[in-house]
Parts: sequence; structure tokens; C-alpha cells
Amino acid sequence: MSKIVITDYGVGNLLSILRAFEHCCDDVMLEKNPAAIKDATHLVVPGVGAFASCVQAMKDHGFEQPIRDHIEAGKPMLGVCVGMQMLFDDSDEFGTHAGLGVIPGHVTRLPEQGRTGSHKIPNIGWEKLI
Repeated sequence: MSKIVITDYGVGNLLSILRAFEHCCDDVMLEKNPAAIKDATHLVVPGVGAFASCVQAMKDHGFEQPIRDHIEAGKPMLGVCVGMQMLFDDSDEFGTHAGLGVIPGHVTRLPEQGRTGSHKIPNIGWEKLI
């Protein structure tokens, strides 16, 4: 049986994510307790706001190592918005800030001019990757 845990470290679009998973899944929990990740079969890490403040909140609430352990165990994990960005090595948003380093790479700002013209920043929607 699946047990989906959505991390609640004080930053994120929690209610919309919770409702979406409740619509299609039976066993989904919104968790403020990092220890609950140990028993999760699937993990969701949301995040809204600036990269550095999200990483700091995740660490301050004790979620860093449990998230790493879940990923290292090969269990499914979904990062939503900044929750996905935090998996990378670092980000240059408002200076250079370290991420979890689970995915090699650097999160950087979208160029203001792209192949299809100017981009509205923040960019909400779909874009072609260059």
C-alpha cells in the first residue's frame, strides 16, 4: 500500500497539492514531522518563494536528511516548484545559494529574451527548453 507524504516545512502551496493527491490517492498525509518520511513510499516536496529561504526553512524544520535518505533509498519523490529546484547543486537567485545537490546542475534565471521573444518574469506556464 502506498503512503504519500507531503512535507510541510512552512513554505509551499500545500493545500492545492494536498487536495490534488487526495483526489486520486487514498493514503496521503501532510506532515510537519520529518520522521514521518521514513515510512513514506512516495514523497512530495513543495516550495514557493525564493530558493535560499526555502532551503533554509527545509533545514530549520529538520527535513534535509530525511529527504536525502528517501531519495537515496530509491523511493519516488516529486519536487514541486522550488521544491524541485532545491534538488540541484545551487541557484543564483539573489546570490549563489547551495541546494541539496541530489541532481547535478545549477538553477538560473530564465533569460529575459528567448527564442520566442521576451519572457514575463516570473514565468508561470510552459516554455521550450533551449
